Amino acid sequence: MSDQSVKSRRPYFIWDYDLTEGDVRRILRGDNEVEKAWLITRILEYAKWDDIWRYLTVDDVRENFERLRFRWPRDRELWAYALERWSRRRSGDLAEHE
Repeated sequence: MSDQSVKSRRPYFIWDYDLTEGDVRRILRGDNEVEKAWLITRILEYAKWDDIWRYLTVDDVRENFERLRFRWPRDRELWAYALERWSRRRSGDLAEHE
């Protein structure tokens, strides 16, 4: 598949919007914080685990976390917990066996 056809394809996690792969990448790189927060939330809620990390980094999630509006409070709690754990691991506060 050519790069152009991939860029023009609609990602499965935005089935109800007319956005292409290229649009998704543009929004994630862009300066519109509202659009970016909406799209990051959408990816975290609906993309498969491996696909999340094709689009985002942990820092993307961390830097935008306060603006994310999850549909379910439990999703916010789980991502907050994951970010806290990853931050502690990065800073060396977690034991190796955890």
